Amino acid sequence: MSTLENIQTVLKQHKLSNDDYVHIKKILGREPNLVEIGIFSAMWSEHCSYKSSKRHLNGFPTKAPWVIQGPGENAGVIDIGGGYAAVFKMESHNHPSFIEPYQGAATGVGGIMRDVFTMGARPIANLNALRFGNVRNKDDISAHQRYLVRGVVAGIGGYGNCMGVPTIGGETSFDECYNGNILVNAFTLGLAKSDEIFYGRAEGIGNPVIYVGSKTGRDGLGGAVMSSDSFTEASKSLRPTVQVGDPFTEKLLLEACLELFKTDYVVGIQDMGAAGLTSSSFEMAGRSGSGMIMHLDRVPAREEGMTPYEFMLSESQERMLICARKGTEQAIIDIFEKWDLDCAVIGEVTATGNMELFWHGEKCADVPVDPVSEEAPILDRPMSRPTYLDAIANVTLNDFDVIDNQTAFEKLIASMEVVDKGWIYQQYDSMVQASTIKKGGELDASVIRIKETGVALAMSADCNVRYCYIDPKAGAAAAVIESGRNVAMSGATPKAITDCLNYGNPENQEVMWQFAQGCLGIKEACLELNTPVIGGNVSLYNETNGKSVFPTPAIAMVGVNEDQHKVLLSTFQKEGNTLYLIGENKSEFGGSLYMKELYATVAGKIPSINYTTERALWNLVIEANKKGLLASAKDCSAGGVAIALAKMACVSGKGIKATVSVVDTRDIFAESMSRAIIEVAPENSAAFKAMLGDLQSQKIGIVGGDIFSVNDVAMNLSDMQSVYYNTFKEVIEGDL
Repeated sequence: MSTLENIQTVLKQHKLSNDDYVHIKKILGREPNLVEIGIFSAMWSEHCSYKSSKRHLNGFPTKAPWVIQGPGENAGVIDIGGGYAAVFKMESHNHPSFIEPYQGAATGVGGIMRDVFTMGARPIANLNALRFGNVRNKDDISAHQRYLVRGVVAGIGGYGNCMGVPTIGGETSFDECYNGNILVNAFTLGLAKSDEIFYGRAEGIGNPVIYVGSKTGRDGLGGAVMSSDSFTEASKSLRPTVQVGDPFTEKLLLEACLELFKTDYVVGIQDMGAAGLTSSSFEMAGRSGSGMIMHLDRVPAREEGMTPYEFMLSESQERMLICARKGTEQAIIDIFEKWDLDCAVIGEVTATGNMELFWHGEKCADVPVDPVSEEAPILDRPMSRPTYLDAIANVTLNDFDVIDNQTAFEKLIASMEVVDKGWIYQQYDSMVQASTIKKGGELDASVIRIKETGVALAMSADCNVRYCYIDPKAGAAAAVIESGRNVAMSGATPKAITDCLNYGNPENQEVMWQFAQGCLGIKEACLELNTPVIGGNVSLYNETNGKSVFPTPAIAMVGVNEDQHKVLLSTFQKEGNTLYLIGENKSEFGGSLYMKELYATVAGKIPSINYTTERALWNLVIEANKKGLLASAKDCSAGGVAIALAKMACVSGKGIKATVSVVDTRDIFAESMSRAIIEVAPENSAAFKAMLGDLQSQKIGIVGGDIFSVNDVAMNLSDMQSVYYNTFKEVIEGDL
């Protein structure tokens, strides 16, 4: 194993510091070679080691009676009753999607699905949370953003549809802060028997280590390290670091793995994601304190002349690493060859505690496993409260000219955040597997049935980035709250979250402060609402030319409805039904869609949070739904009561005449928390009102007619639907 020349150049290329190099030499007891430098570079990258974020993630509530597996594995697991478990996780693929939108998004979907079926679960639902820059202007930036939207959506649809997994919902929003860094967060939920979960461990001395899936090529080299740095103008040359996906191979891999899981051959299994063979082998050995020998010349190769360095750091897709019981090798090979997949025994588990790599019989690397993860740098980065907060904290509506409500409404109903995203979700197969009850475009949470047990699972991905900008802690808490509220509006009890924490450059003290505050907000909300964090992902360095994105802690909540026949919908169900507004209507406009769209301002104080009131609202809807008292329910969020009602009217094709009691006429657009629109049949009104307890309520109108009116706002329903359903397509296809 030869030592390196030009070490400073090598360290710079691998984004390692001189202190890191000193540490590596101490761990090895000698100078490292290039393969070893590559291993440390990948495993100590921000993407793999969480070195900037780990100390702030400590203390997340992760336990509850229904949590089977929390953070630390490929995905989190909760018990959903009847002997079954939901396995789910959300991850980012931001940098690759900005460089190469189709493959970046596609491989993000493929990677998160592998994380789920690696645990022994069949994927049954996908969501996504997408953030793009301004798409409405007639300039190069907006034209490029529209190109990115088209590419990302095609990539998500192409991969998910080929896999036969329904994409049933998500969230898409737009803000100038994403002009230089889009965010693509993918979520997958799978179903498994609760006593048949598989874990990523390599244990049992002499047990074989088996490589399965696609052959290894040079695609994705350096991907984990690339995702641990900011963008510059030169970043578009990074295309070779973006992996290329093949959903047809992944479908075969899924079915082969599920067949394998019916046997008792598997000790542990791990997806080869970021940092490929390096991360999968070190994580599997590390979880059980084992060592491992691997013969890299036995790894199936797609390209000629590949080196040990390239084999270890390639991020070629659709690959798994298996630790099997000794003696089952041929049986496993037979399964994967039947599915037309590569399968090779490339090593074995040892008791040395070291990762020993061989190339045609010669040792080419020897690295102790434990220190690679246990001694990865944990940074205590300096933090400072952003100076911009003082300038925006006291901004109110009174600082701007008054705009009449009719004009304001027409502007808001046509905003990219509000209008229907049918152009997106119609490219996704949402009904494959025939279990979807509530899909994209039907408002609030998405819902699937579990045929095996009769329960329904509700899920929602949410984050109001304007709130997170003006108050990073409360904004992150609000993301947990809204995702939970959306789930509760479907009649399901929120159970647990997975997160995708997207922030800017952690070397910026203000960004690091935003991140730390966001973690505090998530901890507080999950603790108060009894919805533990069971896994997630951190994506830092979402910055281009020194400009970071707004804090974007995307939250995906999963809830359980014990009766799939009692899923509550979020659109008007019957003319003549009564509508109630539950919750207190306050003049709260900080970070509101109203201020953003009408005054191009993101400022003010976030609407106040009251966890007791929030949970009371959830419980009211869940319990009243169990009794069959409710026709529909929808939460009030961006755009306030007026926009919530408008969406319900557009999707249902039913009008309404509503009168909402307000202090300021503009309060129909205010965004106070813990509010919902509830539709009740007249004969159930008395029983429903008897359940309200301390929650405030007001009867605001009756469903029916072909006019939409709320206080001093009125619009013909068909005209409003035309705006709601046609605007997005017109904008996104505007430069084709």
